[in-house]
Amino acid sequence: MEPVVRDNPDEQRYEIHVGEQLGGFAQYRSRPGLLAFVHTEIDPSFEGQGLGKQLVGFALDDARARELAVLPFCPFVNGYIQRHPEYLELVPAANREAFGL
Repeated sequence: MEPVVRDNPDEQRYEIHVGEQLGGFAQYRSRPGLLAFVHTEIDPSFEGQGLGKQLVGFALDDARARELAVLPFCPFVNGYIQRHPEYLELVPAANREAFGL
């Protein structure tokens, strides 16, 4: 089954589902014009399948489409941005140094 990613604003998180099963999530705190990512978790039964990359890539693409800034407090999201510099522009320039970007 192809994983499906969607925003769940009621829970303030992006979720990735494999069939009917929740494979993982990226928790955020929403503020006007901003998403602060605080935690990403993949269910151990799905680790090593690339779900985290799909999840975070979708979340960052969605933030870009919604013209939202991103604060990557979550180490997984921060590392993803470091490995994919095309997302660096989502982090406000004034905050990049604090995140090691």
